[in-house]
Amino acid sequence: MRVIGGTARGRRLEAVPGRATRPTSDRVRETLFNILGPRVVEARVLDLFAGTGALAIEALSRGAAHAVLVEAARRAAEVARRNLERCGFQDRAELLIQRDRQALPWLARRGDRFDLVFLDPPYQRGLGQAALETLARLGLVPPGGLVVWERARGEEEPQPVPNLSLHRRHPIGSSELCFFLGEEG
Repeated sequence: MRVIGGTARGRRLEAVPGRATRPTSDRVRETLFNILGPRVVEARVLDLFAGTGALAIEALSRGAAHAVLVEAARRAAEVARRNLERCGFQDRAELLIQRDRQALPWLARRGDRFDLVFLDPPYQRGLGQAALETLARLGLVPPGGLVVWERARGEEEPQPVPNLSLHRRHPIGSSELCFFLGEEG
């Protein structure tokens, strides 16, 4: 696994040992960031279910202003911390070792809002829909903000959520990227 583009291009990222964490493949990340293009520059990024931190690191490498990474598994969070340090992004990132259902309300109380949210939960557990609903309910995605949900093709279909509209779907391999735009409430 490596950083695909930007200032840290080519840097190798450490993987989490074992099979508990499924990192986003280089191919999916490359496709995703080609679609996002300049939207990443100066963005405030939230990486839920961050795992190794590869999505947030890719965004920082391509000019995102700041990233918050949320990861509940301590081993994965330590790998993400080391990857941030390896790429020199620790000063532009914050790592929360918490479950999304604890971190999201805390971020909302703190007044955070995110231009770009990466939602990459473990497949087949129903966590993506719940996180999407919480993001919308707490107002963490402003109008014009974007949530990208990486999900397994064949998983239960995303359900409509107030203040977030399904804008685009992009199948890639066994995964699908679903893009939701923030709307006025």
